[in-house]
Formats: sequence, structure tokens, C-alpha cells
Amino acid sequence: MDIVVKGRKTEVPERFRKHVAEKLKLEKIQKLDGKVISLDVEVSKEHNPRQADRSDRVEITLHSRGPVIRAEAAAADPYAALDLATGKLEARLRKQHEKRHNRRGNGRISASEVADVVPGVAELNANGRPHVEEAPESIPTTRIGSLEVQGEGPLVVREKVHTAAPMTLDQALYEMELVGHDFYLFVDSETKQPSVVYRRHAYDYGVIHLETDPLAGSEAGGAGGALGG
Repeated sequence: MDIVVKGRKTEVPERFRKHVAEKLKLEKIQKLDGKVISLDVEVSKEHNPRQADRSDRVEITLHSRGPVIRAEAAAADPYAALDLATGKLEARLRKQHEKRHNRRGNGRISASEVADVVPGVAELNANGRPHVEEAPESIPTTRIGSLEVQGEGPLVVREKVHTAAPMTLDQALYEMELVGHDFYLFVDSETKQPSVVYRRHAYDYGVIHLETDPLAGSEAGGAGGALGG
């Protein structure tokens, strides 16, 4: 199993790379998931003085022949952030390991049971979704890839493409918890529709299905359903 350590807009010292290899105990990880292929560790730094207590962020992504498992954390220094992220990763690995060995012959858990079996459910993002104010026509427009950005403020665009087999709603909820996100995109195996499951309030979940309107024109009139509803 390979461990790849990289920095995003920051340098990663050799001392930290060695610490990562010592912290992520391969024997322990492979005992929980024997199908692990690689571990990616990405380090980034926030230079805003107002976020000094969360200036260093570490994201760990585990690739295997099963679902991708991701854990991230932020702290005042990268070593503390790595400790927090490692703890989250091990907790998710243990949860997956226990489910894999306990559910044989019992089927998958229902959506209503997810909150009962998932420890440390993350809190709902108060914003729900990014808010973009309409800019006046006088503000310059810059094109970045397939996006048109108005204004001169700094903008980081990250684009990711994933391939995945269609899955049930229960499986989508389970994999959302494994990556530690508040939403998860998937293709519903029953309806064949692009869908997103998301965390609403406390332990409630919502799901949005996207279908094509045959009467709609070629120009989209606006975004689909808002996740915060």
C-alpha cells in the first residue's frame, strides 16, 4: 500500500512526511480493510489571520476495492490536524469493518436506522449552499474553465469527476457517512435518475431526484432544488 503526501498551495516538509508514515499505521489499517490500495494525504494552509486556530487542514483519502473513505480536519498546526483526521479515518474504517462482518445475511440497514448506528453525526452546515449575489453589469467577467466569474475576488475552482455504479438510497446514505460529507451524489438504481441525498436538521435526511423536463427549452431557467429546504 502506498502513502502519497502532497501539499495544496503549501510546502510539505520531509519531517511531516515521515510523521505521516508513522501516524498512519499500515498494519492497523489493513487489518480493518484488507483491500486498501493507497492512501492520499493532502495538506493545505489558510492564510487568513482570523482563522489561525484552523489554519492547517489535512485530508486523508483511502482508496480500496470498496467504497472510498475520506476524513479531514483543521487545527492550528498540521500535526494536530493529522491527529484529528487519523482518528476520524480509523472510526469510519471500524464502522465499515463491523458492518461488513455483522450484516451478512441480514441485508442493509434502512434509511431510518442510519442515525442510530452512525457515531458522531456531523452537524448541518448552517449555510446550506453557497450564496452568490448578482453583480452589476459594470463588474468585469472572467472565464475559468466552463465557468464565468464576475468580479476580481480570489476564487479557487476544484472540479472532480467520479465514476460509480448505480446504488440504492440506503447505500448512498452509508457511503455519505464514510466520506464525512453533508451530501452525496449518486445514480438511483431503481429510478436510474441522478440524485443527491443530504443531511437536513439533526438526524433528518432529504433526497433530490433530477429528471429532464421534455417541455423545457434549451436554456436552463435556474438551478434545481436547494439542499437547505
